[in-house]
Amino acid sequence: MGLFNQTVLMSDAIHFSTKRPINPYYSDDPLEQKGAIREHEAIAAMFESTGIKVVRVPSPPSSQDGVYAANWALVRGNTAILARLPNVRKAEEAHAEKILTDLGKKVIKVPKKYRFSGQGDALPYGNYLFCGTGYRADIEAQAFAAEQLGYTRIQLQTVPELDSKKHPVVNKISGWPDSFFYDIDLALAVIRPPENGKKGLIAYCPEAFTPESQALLTEFKEAEKVHISIEEATIGFAANLVSTGETVVMSDKAPKLATALKQRGLTILTPHIKELAKGGGYIRCTSLSFN
Repeated sequence: MGLFNQTVLMSDAIHFSTKRPINPYYSDDPLEQKGAIREHEAIAAMFESTGIKVVRVPSPPSSQDGVYAANWALVRGNTAILARLPNVRKAEEAHAEKILTDLGKKVIKVPKKYRFSGQGDALPYGNYLFCGTGYRADIEAQAFAAEQLGYTRIQLQTVPELDSKKHPVVNKISGWPDSFFYDIDLALAVIRPPENGKKGLIAYCPEAFTPESQALLTEFKEAEKVHISIEEATIGFAANLVSTGETVVMSDKAPKLATALKQRGLTILTPHIKELAKGGGYIRCTSLSFN
């Protein structure tokens, strides 16, 4: 099998901060900046040890979340569909456009009125695209991206964050609805793509999705499936991983998922992540795949 996620783009954690909480994972724990930088460098080194080519670029100094490069775009071949990000992350859009253009990508923008979270909410699986909507991405933007890149959408919805009265929470900073699965890469991961007529493998947390989306995933017959527990998905960021199809770089706080993947013949590497998680991102979030 050819290497999956063979090239990824990574920025840096130099400007990473948690001052403006735009998702439910932020806490009052102070950020250890040097620790975040070390974690980021460890992820990049681990990627390279698997054979992944890492393209390193700077993060924008004016954005606290520029370390999470997965949200910059959705890329297929030579074409990149540029993200439209929350208010705190707006500076990343022009920054990403320049970087991707300089790398030789044809950059296409979705219409301004739509939100689009790039690869964070749109995970390629062969010619399919698992899309999450409602928090950081609009269906119309994902439909546009899928059409431009030649994907068939699997449109999914994760569950919202609820307040004490069981009402959906709107984030006070972004003004957008919020969820512990605000991007689909916190709820679902592609482990192996389909190849040569054979099914691939995905891992997902059923409880992260609405009943309708759970049914869609159950009925999706084009992939073998591994379930992730709600505890490992939220506490361990289990789904937020990067797989080559042979080796999986994933959380060290998700032993059940790690065991299930090992039983399917995959090699597991587990960097220890603490500081980067304080911004609601993890391993997958730090890398934009050039598939």
